[in-house]
Amino acid sequence: MRSRNPVFSRRGFTPGGGYANFNAAPPSGSATQGNPYANSPYAQPTDPYAGNPYGQPTNPYAQGAPDLQQGMPQTRPGAMTMDDVVSRTAITLGLVVVAAGAAWALKLPVGLGFGAALIAMVLGLVQSFKAKPSPALILGYAVFEGLFLGVISQAYNEVAKGAPMQAVLGTVAVFAGVLVAYRARIINVNRRFYRFVAGAAIGFLLLMVVNMLFAVFGGGDGLGFRTGPVGILVGVIGVLLGAAFLALDFKQVEDGVQYGAPREESWLAAFGLTLSLVWIYTELLRVIALVMSDD
Repeated sequence: MRSRNPVFSRRGFTPGGGYANFNAAPPSGSATQGNPYANSPYAQPTDPYAGNPYGQPTNPYAQGAPDLQQGMPQTRPGAMTMDDVVSRTAITLGLVVVAAGAAWALKLPVGLGFGAALIAMVLGLVQSFKAKPSPALILGYAVFEGLFLGVISQAYNEVAKGAPMQAVLGTVAVFAGVLVAYRARIINVNRRFYRFVAGAAIGFLLLMVVNMLFAVFGGGDGLGFRTGPVGILVGVIGVLLGAAFLALDFKQVEDGVQYGAPREESWLAAFGLTLSLVWIYTELLRVIALVMSDD
């Protein structure tokens, strides 16, 4: 299941992207029978572990290891664990929060905030197209993204007092809700789910680009998709998309841990989750500010 995050679709969390194509549907009676991921839309008709650069010539996952038959592959030395993902994500998000707090306290100008956003975007794009995750790039992105969020949060707070704090609480609530729903399998991340989210995301982004172009060249609020009641509705849709992105990201992380991605890929996971959480926060901030301004 591919994530919308460019860092997940680039390397390490897709078939052939850094570890085994582990999701092939096994024939009846094969060593991988009973694998809960056997029906993945990424399944290939060939050996699901062929070409794994991280495996040994006699890959235990392909030899019918007993724990694989129970759907729980062995954890190899140097493989990514959930603790790795949690700790790297905490570091990355912690830098975002610290940088945002500094920008807020220093009352940095809006122009500087948008400059920081541009740098963060460049660092994010460079990381997304790198063959391997770079902690320096990811942490640099976190710092500059945090500066940008601090600046815009302060600007929104002047218009709608308390909106940033509500957006933070809302982001935490969305994250927790999606995680619980995913772990309980209330959210079924399958091919249909991915196609729906991918199509909705493309449509949403195209709509926002058109609205921005109308605003830049035509002045005013463009097509009005970011203001008034319509803006609130569009913002809610953006939050729901962000929640769907999180579900896809959780699937990518779970698969990476389950099938032995290298430990360095935990930085990639942290980066992708940070992207989704920043998306949710900015959409919530906009929606809350619009609602409060209409009161």
